[in-house]
Amino acid sequence: VRIIGKIPGNSVIRMGADPMCSKINAGKRVVYEAVASTIEGHLANVFVVVEGEFPQAPAPPSTPVVIDQRACLYVPRVVGVRVGQPVEVKNSDELLHNIHSSSSRGNDVNISQPKAGMTNQFRFKEERMLRLRCDVHGWMSSWIGVVNHPYFAVTAADGTFEIRDVPAGARSVEIWHEQLGTVKKNVQVKAGASTTV
Repeated sequence: VRIIGKIPGNSVIRMGADPMCSKINAGKRVVYEAVASTIEGHLANVFVVVEGEFPQAPAPPSTPVVIDQRACLYVPRVVGVRVGQPVEVKNSDELLHNIHSSSSRGNDVNISQPKAGMTNQFRFKEERMLRLRCDVHGWMSSWIGVVNHPYFAVTAADGTFEIRDVPAGARSVEIWHEQLGTVKKNVQVKAGASTTV
């Protein structure tokens, strides 16, 4: 008896579609981690954001969030960034990659990076989940949660996250995953205390 199964979204990437990607990853089993979880089912790469307007939020940081094109993958897979905060996308591979996002409201990008060491910087103008992809290597994706305030996080490999200094009050938290969709949770945030979601 043979039992064959597949976890949705997790599959081995066939780097042979580009001989250079195959060479860079020789001997490695590269997995497309759309769903990355622990044995207990805790998910990595989940974007968590507190919903609402926060007019007293501090200005966006000037330090860029960095996304690398390395070994024919975007790393990291999911990041969060403030509206107006710089996002730096670099190419660490000695081959052609492409940075492409689509948006009707100022978050659109389509730039080639043909050589290692190339870097481009962007500042996104609208709140949304934004997908970066490489038109040359169809398996390459990264997701950017663009938010107007600092109350967001991306879950770690063990599924944990922490959002600090959230103003007290009744809050709604949106939890987003690229394949599993969106869930909302209501929480009560108390001053000087921790709240578990």
